[in-house]
Amino acid sequence: MEGGGVVSSEKQNAESTTTSSYTYWVREVKQDAAPFPVPRKIAAQDLSAGSNHLGSAWNKAGTWEEKNLNKWATERIKELVLSVGSLEFSSGKAEIAEVSRCTGDAFLVTVRNKKRVGYTYEITLKVKAGEWLVDGEKKTFNGNLDLAEFSFGELDDLQVEVRLNEAKDLILEDKERIRKDMKMFLKPVCEKLHEFEAELKER
Repeated sequence: MEGGGVVSSEKQNAESTTTSSYTYWVREVKQDAAPFPVPRKIAAQDLSAGSNHLGSAWNKAGTWEEKNLNKWATERIKELVLSVGSLEFSSGKAEIAEVSRCTGDAFLVTVRNKKRVGYTYEITLKVKAGEWLVDGEKKTFNGNLDLAEFSFGELDDLQVEVRLNEAKDLILEDKERIRKDMKMFLKPVCEKLHEFEAELKER
């Protein structure tokens, strides 16, 4: 209608069509339509059926899954290394009294239903009550054994650095003798770390 009359329904539909910038559809649920999936709790029979499967029960496809083993690894390394106890040398003796530093990471990775383990650690051991014969007298010295960063399969190349405490008055020859004795801890410590690696592979 001319002069401001009623706008035709065709014009209203055209305007609404031009102002709409997108279109969406809503699924209508019919009686014959497939139902939506319902979450189901994993039952005991589901676990037994996949007894040969590695990793979590939810990861039956065998995709990448990583498990953090830091807490167990740190505690186990400390326990094993402290069990070394004391050693006797030609002119003295000493014992590992404390693991003053034990930092690193250990992990278990499951990929395509295959298990892989690994770790990287560095530790410092405190040696106390070390007695050596110096100038015909028994003297006590403390020290630290620093084991630099080591990883799975690298224990055969492990090195140790010895730091002596309260040894300012010692001559160089005596210092080197005591350091050499303290380095003898490396072999039993490596044996304990090999035990750790064997246990890690069985996790």
